[in-house]
Amino acid sequence: MRKRISFAKTYLYLVLIVLYIPIFYLIYFSFSSGKNMNKFQHFTLAHYQTLFTDNRLLAIFLETIILALLSSLIATIIGTMGAIAISQVRRKRHKNMLLALNNVLMVSPDVIIGASFLVFFTALGIGLNFGSVLLSHIAFSVPIVVLMVLPRLNEMDYTLVDAARDLGANGYQVFSNVIIPAILPGIASGLFMALTYSLDDFAVTFFVTGNGFSTLSVEIYSRARQGIDLEINALSTVMFLFVLVLVVIYYFMTTKRSKKAKRMMRGLIK
Repeated sequence: MRKRISFAKTYLYLVLIVLYIPIFYLIYFSFSSGKNMNKFQHFTLAHYQTLFTDNRLLAIFLETIILALLSSLIATIIGTMGAIAISQVRRKRHKNMLLALNNVLMVSPDVIIGASFLVFFTALGIGLNFGSVLLSHIAFSVPIVVLMVLPRLNEMDYTLVDAARDLGANGYQVFSNVIIPAILPGIASGLFMALTYSLDDFAVTFFVTGNGFSTLSVEIYSRARQGIDLEINALSTVMFLFVLVLVVIYYFMTTKRSKKAKRMMRGLIK
């Protein structure tokens, strides 16, 4: 048993090393005074200075953050409502069908999804701009939120809902004071997942973005085609740290919530 645990830990560490070595390699060369990643030269912050004086790139960075926040917020609201609706379906066959339809965007290749959105917007005469990218990000983020919220709904004790109704609570009060607090960890998970997916997406965004709008992933791709610039390394480092901060915040939120739940359980037992 100990050998299996030791092997599992070793395997996990190896996977983490393989995943993180390219990221740290990229970060390492963002501090090089050279013009490429062939050889590290002198330590410098010149690439970060260039990055923070590049008005176009800073504008794209801000627009990408706004897009991610807005799309994840709207997707979380829609996905939460959808998860609640799916959980209320009584027939198992209908529920499985709805879940299958929800998972279509999760299992479909990004290229197909992006091309589908492009054809859809073109057919409706919708211009390729911030609006088209926002709608696309909302669409592929909703299934993620549904998958995060549904397990919480399945674990929820519905006797609390019955008790609230017996005490005279109306539908809104049951929803806001009983259901939402019970599934709040799932909603938070869905929000953070949708946010990271939106920040990370390239394939879908590449199809539905136009000349008047761009995201960081598309901008980095277009610049990389012209040649590797270490300013891209600096930008990637900033984005990695931004996502890392989000993950740390989410970790502390969930840890604090779990400790609070344990204290409540101990109080009830006593």
